[in-house]
Amino acid sequence: MDFKAQILAGIPSELPKKKERSSTVSHAPIRKDILSTQEKKLAIRNALRYFPQEWHQELAEEFVQELMEYGRIYMYRFHPDYKMYARPISKYPAKTTQAAAIMLMIQNNLDPAVAQHPEELITYGGNGAVFQNWAQYLLTIQFLATMTEAQTLHIYSGHPMGLFPSSKEAPRVVVTNGMMIPNYSKPDDWERFNALGVTQYGQMTAGSYMYIGPQGIVHGTTITVMNAFRKVLKSGETPEGKIFLTAGLGGMSGAQPKAGNIAGCITVCAEVNPAAARKRFEQGWVDELLESIDNLLERTKTAIAQKEVVSLAYIGNVVDVWERFYKENIFVHLGSDQTSLHNPWAGGYYPVGLGYEEANELMSTNPALFKAKVQESLRRHASAINKHTERGCYFFDYGNAFLLEASRAGAEVMAENQVDFKYPSYVQDILGPMCFDFGFGPFRWVCTSGNPEDLRKTDQIALEVMLGIKTTAPAEIRQQLEDNIQWIQEAEENNLVVGSQARILYADAEGRAAIAESFNQAVKSGEISAPVVLGRDHHDVSGTDSPYRETSNIYDGSKFTADMAIHNVIGDSFRGATWVSIHNGGGVGWGEVINGGFGMVLDGTKEASNRLKNMLFFDVNNGIARRSWARNKEAVFAIKREMERTPNLQVNLPNFVEDHVLESVFKTKTER
Repeated sequence: MDFKAQILAGIPSELPKKKERSSTVSHAPIRKDILSTQEKKLAIRNALRYFPQEWHQELAEEFVQELMEYGRIYMYRFHPDYKMYARPISKYPAKTTQAAAIMLMIQNNLDPAVAQHPEELITYGGNGAVFQNWAQYLLTIQFLATMTEAQTLHIYSGHPMGLFPSSKEAPRVVVTNGMMIPNYSKPDDWERFNALGVTQYGQMTAGSYMYIGPQGIVHGTTITVMNAFRKVLKSGETPEGKIFLTAGLGGMSGAQPKAGNIAGCITVCAEVNPAAARKRFEQGWVDELLESIDNLLERTKTAIAQKEVVSLAYIGNVVDVWERFYKENIFVHLGSDQTSLHNPWAGGYYPVGLGYEEANELMSTNPALFKAKVQESLRRHASAINKHTERGCYFFDYGNAFLLEASRAGAEVMAENQVDFKYPSYVQDILGPMCFDFGFGPFRWVCTSGNPEDLRKTDQIALEVMLGIKTTAPAEIRQQLEDNIQWIQEAEENNLVVGSQARILYADAEGRAAIAESFNQAVKSGEISAPVVLGRDHHDVSGTDSPYRETSNIYDGSKFTADMAIHNVIGDSFRGATWVSIHNGGGVGWGEVINGGFGMVLDGTKEASNRLKNMLFFDVNNGIARRSWARNKEAVFAIKREMERTPNLQVNLPNFVEDHVLESVFKTKTER
């Protein structure tokens, strides 16, 4: 069968031969054995409902083996025979352009060059899944190939519930991932219900089909590192020869060395998984690999002396690096961490003192001891960081739950009030007040032709739009515009593309709408040869409610609420999004965040033009309004400016309360 025929077939009519796991790709860690015998029977029953009864005996034995050996049922037998990657949109069998674009995005998320554990359908973060198993993938792709413009596909945590009648104006796909009843949203609940096959962790852009490889985070990391250096360097100093020390070279964290190079510093990034480190090196995302800490030490000293701009990947544990650099008196200007500590007990963080394979074995054979070693490592990790910060290092939490899990482990990371952390989240110090509150966030697009020339044209269009906006922009947002103009000018030469022909930059509602409209007109005229898919990271102005990351700079007590993300997805859905998604978990952990995303197809039509204006405006300003109501002064400025430009926008503004009013009232009460 050719590619199109396999897509249209869905679950094959004949039972395919059993497949062995590939030895050439990275595989997900073995998951915790958490189900009772009765629950394991239920998990097998749940898996078999995708297949005809005459296959059940053979598949039951196979699925039991997978469940016992790996902790999950992935259905490896049903992995497609065709190569997995984002093909040009014209190669997909579909009745609608929108559906074909979604298939392209799904396959890009599962491309082995893009995905962290492709055969387990995990894109990044250790557990960020597109689907739970290959049967779900086959059925979803089949539904997309056959759906009309009057149908919507509803997907429950990877499971395609079915095509329902809707309308041309409705989203083509609605996705939910991990949406649990609140009392069933603890880490072990994910282990249990995921093993049962009834929910999954969609991360942010994995389960919403909008991941574009590490480029998707490299831009935000670049902006963060650039502004972090601006906070600590003296006037006239540059980051050259100065150290940014961090950890992680996986699906998202793999962007850090590239970001450091663009920011112009020495990046030292530790990674315990040799395959992940080598993958980033082969892709050109890190300059040099070092396996000896002594060699790392000498190479770093040379880079400092020669004021180099270079990225060094150390294959080993970052705790050893922090401790050795302190002992050798190597000054670290910036420090952070991007290990997947939202998933600390299942491969997101590896304890110091254990090799990678040794740790993986302990994780499955003795999870209690593994947890104890992780927590011991976190205490040691934090202690080493504390010593460096006493010397003047600026350490920031990168929203991966490092400080949260370190605090739970008893590490010394709390502020004097024992409520806040002693180190800020990068959103609190940098991206929140400098970007999100003004409406700037990670706008992204994918050229569905797969043609690099189309991407080159979109880069030029985006640059021209940004330059035009800058001419009349107020002083408050000029730095953001200048940083992003520089980014898009250098994007091609920085070799950012992995997988689909995609790009990202930070823009506000004005910039996003103007760029999108220019793209749509270029598709209409044929200047761009095929439709363009718009999207964004959930890590944005309004898509995500996350008290330790995206909304960590919300100080009115509402950072633990999730109204914004829910309104964002509902509002986007009836304003023109091609697909929408809402997830529990992502970035900082299951039960710690609610985040929403969208995708939109620009096909050169007038309808697409109307949709993009309505939807992009709300998608951004919903978040600015919430941030303004929280009394964030930058957001108050931004929403006032938007109301002046848009008479139809009417947003409640907060009245600021002077401190002396509260002090006098409570002083009076105390005296009484």
